[in-house]
Amino acid sequence: MDTDKINFPYIWNLKDGYKQDKNGLTCFGTFVCGGGSTMGYKLAGFEHLGGVELTEHYSRLYKENHKPKHFYTQDIREWNKRNDLPKELFELDLFDGSPPCASFSTSGAREKKWGKVKNYEGINQLTDDLVFEFINSVDKLKPKAFLMENVSGLIKGNAKNYLHRIFKKINEIGYKAQLFSINSASLGVPQIRQRVFIIGHRSELKFKPLKMDFNCRSIGFEEATKEYWNLGGMSIENNAIYNQWKEINFPFEISHKKRFNLYRPALNKPCNTLLENCSNVSAASVCHPIYPRKLNKQESSAIQSYPQDYNFLDQNPLSCIGRSVPPVMTAQIANQIYMQWFKKN
Repeated sequence: MDTDKINFPYIWNLKDGYKQDKNGLTCFGTFVCGGGSTMGYKLAGFEHLGGVELTEHYSRLYKENHKPKHFYTQDIREWNKRNDLPKELFELDLFDGSPPCASFSTSGAREKKWGKVKNYEGINQLTDDLVFEFINSVDKLKPKAFLMENVSGLIKGNAKNYLHRIFKKINEIGYKAQLFSINSASLGVPQIRQRVFIIGHRSELKFKPLKMDFNCRSIGFEEATKEYWNLGGMSIENNAIYNQWKEINFPFEISHKKRFNLYRPALNKPCNTLLENCSNVSAASVCHPIYPRKLNKQESSAIQSYPQDYNFLDQNPLSCIGRSVPPVMTAQIANQIYMQWFKKN
C-alpha cells in the first residue's frame, strides 16, 4: 500500500474547493461538531450528505461551512427514533461518527466518571453509552460500511471491557469490524494525535480485511507553523502557567514535570495533541515553544489540517479545532476504505 505518495495538504482553503475526483460514494456523519471528518471525506472524493449534532452552536458552524443536504440538531438517542429520514440515508456507502469520549480519555478521570451524567457543551447527558447509540444508528440505516473514531484510551485498562461489548454488539447487528490505532503524524498531519478507529462492513459483503499501514513524512512544528508566528496569540504572561512554561527545559524537555498537559512542542517534530482547552488562556495545554502564548488560529488550523479560511462565526476557533478530527487524517483513512473495499478494478 503506497500511502506515502498520497498527498492531502495540511494547509488548504475551503474557497479552493475539494480537488479530488468524486469517487461515487455517499456518506453521512454523527457527532459532527465543526465537520473535521466531513471535510476529510470530501477531500477523499466522497459525497457527504450531512450529519447529526447535539449542540446549537456547532450546528451553526457546520451549516455555515458545509451547506449540508440533510442536517439534524438533535440528541442521537432521539434521532435514532425518527421515522421521517430520507431514503438516501438508507442507501449509504459509509456511515461515520465520533461519539464524545471523555469517559475513556487518558487525560481524564476515566473509571471514576463512568456511568455518571456529565455536562457537555452546556447539556447534561450520560456519554458512556453513546458508542452503543452509534451502533444503533448503524443498525437503523444499514450502510455498507461504517467508521467510528474514538480516543486511544478506549483500548487501555478497564475500558477494554467496553471494547468487548462494542464488538459483540457490532456482530449482533450483522457487521464485521476491525480496530486500528493510528497516529495522525503518520498520515501527513503535523500533530501527534493517537486515535482508535473501528471500521466495519455488512457481513454479507465479505470485504477483505483492511490494511492501514501509513508512513507519511513527519512534519515538524516549525515547518508547519512558522509563517504564522508573527500573528501573535493569547499571552500567558499574566497566568500561573507562565512560570511553569519557563521551567520547561526547552528544547530538551517538551512537557512540564508536574503539569503534564503543559507543552512547549519540539520545533523539529509534530506538535503535541491539540485539545479544546487550548482555548483557555490559563489552562495547561499546548503553548508556543518560543513565545509565551497560546497558539493562534492559523497555527492551530495548520497543525490540525483545518482550512485556513474556515468560518468560526462567534465561536472560539481553538475550542472547535481541539474537538475535531483532523480532516487530512480522515481523508487518508477514507481514501483507503475506498481503494480497498469499493474501487472497481
